[in-house]
Amino acid sequence: MQFPGAIQAETSVHQVPGFSSEETNRIAEQTFQRYTAESLPKRKGKGVAIVWFRNDLRVLDNEALFRAWVSSEAVLPVYCVDPRLFGTTHYFGFPKTGGLRAQFLIECLADLKRNLLKRGLDLLIQHGKPEEILPSLSKAYGVHTVFAQKETCSEELNVERLVSKSLRTLALSSSEGQSVKSKSTNSTKLELIWGVSMYHIDDLPFSSNSLPDVYTQFRKSVELKSKIRSCIKIPSSLGPAPGVGDWGCIPEITLLGLEKAKVSKGMAFVGGESAAVSRVYEYFWTKNLLRTYKETRNGMLGPDYSTKFSPWLASGSLSPRFIYEEVKRFERERESNDSTYWVLFELIWRDYFRFLSIKQGNSIFHAGGPRKVEVNWSQNQTLFDAWKDGQTGYPLIDANMKELLTTGFMSNRGRQIVCSFLVRDMNIDWRMGAEWFETCLLDYDPCSNYGNWTYGAGVGNDPREDRYFSIPKQAQNYDPEGEFVAYWLPQIRALPKEKRHFPGLLYIKPVVALKFGKTKIMNNKTMASTADENKWKGRKGNRTQ
Repeated sequence: MQFPGAIQAETSVHQVPGFSSEETNRIAEQTFQRYTAESLPKRKGKGVAIVWFRNDLRVLDNEALFRAWVSSEAVLPVYCVDPRLFGTTHYFGFPKTGGLRAQFLIECLADLKRNLLKRGLDLLIQHGKPEEILPSLSKAYGVHTVFAQKETCSEELNVERLVSKSLRTLALSSSEGQSVKSKSTNSTKLELIWGVSMYHIDDLPFSSNSLPDVYTQFRKSVELKSKIRSCIKIPSSLGPAPGVGDWGCIPEITLLGLEKAKVSKGMAFVGGESAAVSRVYEYFWTKNLLRTYKETRNGMLGPDYSTKFSPWLASGSLSPRFIYEEVKRFERERESNDSTYWVLFELIWRDYFRFLSIKQGNSIFHAGGPRKVEVNWSQNQTLFDAWKDGQTGYPLIDANMKELLTTGFMSNRGRQIVCSFLVRDMNIDWRMGAEWFETCLLDYDPCSNYGNWTYGAGVGNDPREDRYFSIPKQAQNYDPEGEFVAYWLPQIRALPKEKRHFPGLLYIKPVVALKFGKTKIMNNKTMASTADENKWKGRKGNRTQ
C-alpha cells in the first residue's frame, strides 16, 4: 500500500498507527485486559524496590517491573534522563540522539507514566546519571533492590557497572515516613533481568560465546531446540508507590539541548506502548496485512508495506514476545502462511544481532569489524555530506536519505541500498554511516544498527553477507515507476516515469560514478552497464542485488 495519491500529496503526513488518540487508548486498554492476571500468587515482598526503566519503556511483559512488584510492598519506577544519551557519537561527533528520536522518547515516557498511573504507580523522572540518582533514591527510600533490564553493549554495560559500584558502597538506611523501616546494613542490590529478545538468553542451545557465525545455523538451532517463553501477566494494580513529593515532569525537548522536531511529510510515528500495541492491532487485525507481509516487505513508500514495529521495539515499548503471541493468535484465528512466519524470521534476526553483540564485544564498532578486515576507508567529508544530505545525484539514494532526515525512518531495502552506495561506490568509512544512522533513526539500537552496518560493509562475521546493491537493478525491482523518488524529490516529479531514476542533466550531477552497474550519460539518456556488475557476481563471497 502506498500513500493515497502519493505523487500529488507531497506534503502529506501519515500518522503511524493511524488511529485517533481515543481509539489508541481503547485498543491499548483492551490489550492490557487480556494480559492482566485474574489471580496471582500473594505478594510476599517487603520494603521498597526500584524499577529502573531503560530501553524497556512498557508495562506489558516487563519482567523487571513484575519482579520489583513481587519482591516489595511498594514499587518506585524511575527513569533517568542521562546527559550522556544527548552527547556526541564516539568517532565522528554527530549528535548521539537526534531531535526526532528525542521527541519519540518523550512520547514514550509520557505514555509510560499514564499507563503506570492507571495501575496505581507513577514514573519518577530525574535528570542526571543513574549511578548518582539511584543510590540517592535508594538511601532516601530504604530500597533493598534496584531491578533493571540487562543490556549488552559497552556504554550501557559501563553504566551498569557504575550503578552497581555506587550501590555497593551504600548501606541501607530507613526512610522517614515509610511503613517498613529497615535496620539492615546490607547494600542495595542491582538485579539485572533479561528481557530484550524474543528467545531468552538462558534458553539458547549454546552459550553466547559459542554462538554460530552464520545466521541460518543460529535460526535453525533455536527453532528446533528452544522455546519462546510466554508473556508475563500483570496484576490489575501495581501499587502502592512510596510517598514521593515531586515525581518530576516529562522533559521538554529544548531542555535536552535539541530543537523541537516535527515531521512535515511522510510517516509520523507516535511514541509509547499504547501506540505500539495499537500498531500491532492495526497491521494484524484491522488491515489484515500480516497475511501478505513477505510479498510486500521490500517496499519503500507508505506505512503498510511492512510492520513498522521497529521504533517501539528499540525503545522497549513493545515486547517481541507479545508480537510472537499475536502472530500465533493470527495463525489460529485467520491464516498461517510464509508471511506470518516471516515476521518471526525477522525477529530472530534481531535476536541474533543482540546475542552477537555479547560474543563480539566492541569489535562491532571497529573499522575492521569482527573479522578485523583491513580496508583503506576514506573519510572525505564533502562526499559524506552529499550522502547524508541526499545530494549525491542518484535519486534512489537521495530520496531514502531525505526520508531519514524528515521522518527518522527508512525502509530495510533503503538501508541496504544507501549502505552499499556509501561503502562500495564512495569508499567512505562505514562507521560514518552507522553513526549518522545512530543520530537519525527512531529505531536505533546499537546491536541491530552496527550489526547490519558491519554486514553491509563486508566486515561482519559472515563474509557471505557481503553484497553489492546495484542502483539500476534496485530501482527497477523496487521502485519501477519512480513513485518513491518522485515523492521525496519534488524536482523530478514532473519527469516521465522512465527518467525518474536516471534523469541525467535534469538533476544534480552525480558526485561519484558507480563502480558496479555504472551509469553513463549519452545524449542526455542514462544507460546502465552490467559488465562490472557481472564481474562482481563472480567474486567469491559477494552477491549483487
